[in-house]
Amino acid sequence: MDLRFQRCAMLFGEEDFQKLQRAKVLILGVGGVGSYVLDCLWRSGVSDITIVDYDRYDETNQNRQIGSEAIGALKTDRLKALYPTITTINQKMDMAWVEGFDFDPYDIIVDAADTTKVKIEIAKKCYKKLIMSTGSAKRFDASQVAVASIWKSHGDALARKIRNELKRAKFDRNFTVVFSPEMDRCQEKGSCVAVTGTFGLMICSETIKRIIQKV
Repeated sequence: MDLRFQRCAMLFGEEDFQKLQRAKVLILGVGGVGSYVLDCLWRSGVSDITIVDYDRYDETNQNRQIGSEAIGALKTDRLKALYPTITTINQKMDMAWVEGFDFDPYDIIVDAADTTKVKIEIAKKCYKKLIMSTGSAKRFDASQVAVASIWKSHGDALARKIRNELKRAKFDRNFTVVFSPEMDRCQEKGSCVAVTGTFGLMICSETIKRIIQKV
C-alpha cells in the first residue's frame, strides 16, 4: 500500500478503504467549496474523481480556493497538476450540459456549482446520488454548518429558493445538502475559508460515509 494512505487504512479498515479506492466521484464546481471536497477525498484514498469547471483563477479567489495562486490558469489544469489521478472536464455547466451528461457511472455526485437553475436540474436528475452545497458566502461562523435533507434545511436563502422551485415542479424526492443558517454578515458575496472550507470538508465526510455504507 502507498504509505501516504497508511493512516487512512488504519482508520477505515482494509475492506472499507478498498471501497474508497474503487469509488467514482463527480465534483461539479471546484471553487471555495469544491476544491476542499477534492482535496479531502483525494487525501482519503479516493483517486477516481472527475471534476467539472470552466473558470480561471483570479486574485479574488485567493482567500478561499485551493490552487488559486496560479492566477489566470484554468482551474481544471491547475488541479490536475496538484491531484494527478483525477479526470478533468473543462466545461461550463448549463441546462443543456446537465441534460446531456451521463451521470450514471458515478457513485456520488457533489454539486458545488453556483447557478441555481443548474443545481435544481441536477437535483431532479441525480437526487439518489447527490450531495449538494447550498450558500456558503456571507458567513464566518463555521460552527453553524450542518448536514440535512433539503426539506429540513433552514435559514439559507439559496436552499429556500431550491425548495420552493422543486415544490413548484412537484418534485418531492429527498437528497442531502450542506447548509448554514447563519445570518448574512454582508450584502455582497464576501467569503471566509473557515466556512467555505468547512462546507467542503463536511461534504467529503458525508461522501466517505455513503461510500463505505453503500458502495
